[in-house]
Amino acid sequence: MRLSRFISRSIATRLFLTAAALSSVVLLVASVFFTAYYRQEADEIFERRLDVYLRAIVADVSESGQEGRTGPGQLGDPQFELPGSGWYWQITRMDDSAHEIKTSRSLFAERLPKLSDLGVQAGVGGSRRGDAKGPDGRRLRIVERVIDAGDTGIYLVQVAAATEEMEEQIARFQFELIVAFAALAIALAGVAAFQVRFGLRPLRLLQRELVSIRRGERDRITGAYPDEVAPLAVELNLLIGANRDILERARTQVGNLAHALKTPLSVMVNEADAAPSPLAEKVNEQARIMRDQISFYLDRARAAARGGALGAATPLAPCTEALLRTFTKIYGEKGVAFSGNVGAELKFLGERQDLEEMIGNLLDNAGKWAKSHVALSIAPDADDGAGRSALLVTIDDDGPGLAPHLRAQATERGRRLDETKPGSGLGLSIVADLAAAYGGALELDDSPAGGLRAKLRLPGF
Repeated sequence: MRLSRFISRSIATRLFLTAAALSSVVLLVASVFFTAYYRQEADEIFERRLDVYLRAIVADVSESGQEGRTGPGQLGDPQFELPGSGWYWQITRMDDSAHEIKTSRSLFAERLPKLSDLGVQAGVGGSRRGDAKGPDGRRLRIVERVIDAGDTGIYLVQVAAATEEMEEQIARFQFELIVAFAALAIALAGVAAFQVRFGLRPLRLLQRELVSIRRGERDRITGAYPDEVAPLAVELNLLIGANRDILERARTQVGNLAHALKTPLSVMVNEADAAPSPLAEKVNEQARIMRDQISFYLDRARAAARGGALGAATPLAPCTEALLRTFTKIYGEKGVAFSGNVGAELKFLGERQDLEEMIGNLLDNAGKWAKSHVALSIAPDADDGAGRSALLVTIDDDGPGLAPHLRAQATERGRRLDETKPGSGLGLSIVADLAAAYGGALELDDSPAGGLRAKLRLPGF
């Protein structure tokens, strides 16, 4: 299952495996074809060699009959003289009751079986050919023919040879063919891997360009691409430009809306303050609620717009150092110290003001409850499951902490668990919303320092 998922997700793997599979099938079919062809050729050569010897013996028998002899002359092959060599001839007289037999020295005292007795049918010219078990148990290819030598008599002439030599030649050919095709398969696999890697190189370059844009290192895709990929690069550049235009218009409209609403509210508050009365107090109260609501939803709108932006990247170290200095001054009279451990090379994939608002709210909340110390730590986190890098922001305080059943309520909009502490109750909810807009999350847990730990996961590298 894992292999099938990997193959389905990787174009390079699919192309390579397809090329390797097709090459293997072609090589397999070719090896079967060449082996069959070589076996056929070897068999025909073997048969022709036996036929040559048979014709030579038949001719010698015919001549020897005319000259008063009944045996063949020299065949020119010493294997017929070596006992057990696997090459034999035998001449059997058929027209007398004694059935006189003459054999090659290689047969020694053995005899060749007759194909006619084995049920082999005669072919063209009365000759027979077939396989039979030899005297020493080896498989023999036998060709035989009955000839009439006139007054000398009628003879059965047989020539036989062991097929093991031919089979050994075929086996050697198969082994050499397998070695050659294996080397060819390795070479084809290397060529296929190079072809796939070289062919998909423009896509890898395009991916690197997009990563650079997401990290804020570039603002558009550059470089020359093949005709098949170039239209995609052009469309992506247009999409990135359109995304920036939409975000810019959204920010402008959000700002205009903020000014349009806050100005009438300020007028209402000023008028109410000018004429104190129960109605004026109610107007002030509701105006403050409206301001908080407007600020909250405007912040969410800005966060959503920024979270979809491409090319924004904020170094963490300078931003967090400034925040730690600020809150050290703010809570210095209370005796709360702020410390941080942030890698100089880490970056947040988003805008600086959003990062400051999220970490600032968390530091402010920790400073309110801490007894003496607040610790900030930012480190790389495991990727988000889509292959994108992430950061883990951890803020610990040594305050009283927060019960587990109250932690979910703490991130609800406008919820204040302790009315004696200053604030609107929107800080943690804004952090949670901003983090969600960037694909991150806020989690509250117990701190090793004894208080509350806030864990904020954000995109970064």
